[in-house]
Amino acid sequence: MSDEKQLPVPSEKVSTPVPRLSSPSQIQTHGLTAERAAKIVNQSGSSRMAALLGIAIVTLFVIVYAFYDQGLPGVTGSSRLDAAKREQYLETVKRGYNLFEANCARCHGAQGQGGIGPILNDQGKLLSHLTPQYLKNVLTVGGRYVCGDANSLMGVWADTNGGPLNYREIEELIAWIRATNTDTIEVRDPATGEMVEVTGWRDPAYAPAPDATPVPACWQDAFAVSPTPTGPATPTPSMAAGDSYTIVAMGVKFDLASLTVAAGKAFSIVFDNQDAGIPHNVAIHKDTATGPEIYKGEIFPGVGTRTYAVPALTAGTYAFVCTVHPNMVGTLTVK
Repeated sequence: MSDEKQLPVPSEKVSTPVPRLSSPSQIQTHGLTAERAAKIVNQSGSSRMAALLGIAIVTLFVIVYAFYDQGLPGVTGSSRLDAAKREQYLETVKRGYNLFEANCARCHGAQGQGGIGPILNDQGKLLSHLTPQYLKNVLTVGGRYVCGDANSLMGVWADTNGGPLNYREIEELIAWIRATNTDTIEVRDPATGEMVEVTGWRDPAYAPAPDATPVPACWQDAFAVSPTPTGPATPTPSMAAGDSYTIVAMGVKFDLASLTVAAGKAFSIVFDNQDAGIPHNVAIHKDTATGPEIYKGEIFPGVGTRTYAVPALTAGTYAFVCTVHPNMVGTLTVK
C-alpha cells in the first residue's frame, strides 16, 4: 500500500440561485392568477380594436382624399385639379373683361352690342365666325384683316406689330369675348364703384335656324344696299305722308331722345346718317327697344339721307332704335 494519502473529495456545495429580477421579492410572481390573465386578455382585445379603428380611419381618409383629388367617378370637373383650372380660367376671363372695358367698349359697346365697331355678342358670329384664331388675327393686324380696309378704325392691338397689348393680354381679351353665359365673374361697376356679377355672352347651346345665312366675311356686307331691280317698277299702295320728322345719327347715337307723333295718322321720318362708313337705320318697336318690331326702315351705310314712310300707329308708348346698333334708342310717344 502506498504511503500517499488520498485527499478527501469536498462535498458538493449547494448554492441558492440568484433572482434575475431586480424588483423587490414581494412583487415578484410565479405564475398568473385567473384575474390577471383575464385582464391581459381584455387589454390585448382593446389594443386590437384600437388598431383596427386606426386602420379604418386612415383607409377612409385615403378614400375621401382620392375623391377630392381625382374627382367623383363620372362627374366631370369634380377633381381638385379641375377646380384649380376653373379658378385660373375665370381669373383670366376677369382680366379680359377689364381689358375690354378699358380698350374696346367705346367702339363695340360695353356688352358687345356694337357701336362705332361691329356687334360682338351675336350668337351666330360667336358660333362660327368669332373664333379664337380669327380674333387673334384681327387683334394682331387690325381691321384690314376683316374687310381689307386700310383706313379701318380698328387698329392694331398686339405689341408684336406696335400695339399696346402683349401676348398674354391678347389671350385674356379673347377669353372674355369667348366666355359663355355659364361663366360668372365678379367685377367692379365703373359707374357705381360697387362689385357686381357679369356673365359671358356666348350660349354653348345655341344652334342657328335651318334657313340662317352665313356670317359675311366683312361685317359691312350685311348692310349693303341691294341694287335697284331693272324693269317696270311694281306699284305700291299710296299712303299719305302726314307730318315729317327728322332724326340724325352722329357719333353712333340719335340726336333725339324722344319724339311725339299723332295717333292714327301716318307720318314720315327723314333719317340723316352722318356716321361715315357706319350702317344705321330707324326701326320702331312696341313698348321698348326689345319689344315687338312694328316698322323697320332700310339699313344703309355711310353718310346719306333716307325718308321712311311710317304707317299710322295707335296711341301708346313705342321706341325707335337702330337695328344695327341697339344702344341707339329713343322714346316714341303716340297720342
